[in-house]
Amino acid sequence: MKTIYLLTAALCLLINSATFAQQDSAAMMKAWTDYMTPGPAHQKMAQMDGEWTADMTFWEKPDAPPTKSMGTAAYKMILGGRYCEGRYTANMMGMDFEGISTMAYDNAKKIYITTWVDNMGTGITMMEGKPNGDGLEFTGKGLDPTTGKEHNIRQVMKWQDKDHHTMEMYKTVDGKETKDMEIKYTRK
Repeated sequence: MKTIYLLTAALCLLINSATFAQQDSAAMMKAWTDYMTPGPAHQKMAQMDGEWTADMTFWEKPDAPPTKSMGTAAYKMILGGRYCEGRYTANMMGMDFEGISTMAYDNAKKIYITTWVDNMGTGITMMEGKPNGDGLEFTGKGLDPTTGKEHNIRQVMKWQDKDHHTMEMYKTVDGKETKDMEIKYTRK
């Protein structure tokens, strides 16, 4: 009799474990599907697809006159519309310039993430952002190679219409935020 009770209990445990595993597996599958499926935020990034001219203005110091330069940018959605890749070229300070950006919207964290690399450095800049009016605002850390110190950086992107958007960069040093770059993009 005791053996029958033990076998019945073991059978109940096995059935409950299988049911729990199926429920757990279904919840896990839904979570991964939600995480990997592009949505409205990814469609917003896709607005940048295409070739652009870049009218760039740089301020080396807040009280110094700005430096101007022209360049190009090419954006495309990659990996099934999950990420926006940007490739930039220009001539800056008499040197050929190349940069690559990636932008993502993390469905789980509910934030935008952007990265930047270029041929005028060896590091990777990463910032996190959120919608702000007609655009996006990112924050992160930048490094000044002349001092070796990090400082806060802020990037603001705004879409004026489907053929125009701007990107502004700000840095905070010693508690004071200054604008150090503005790029006006026009679709080719």
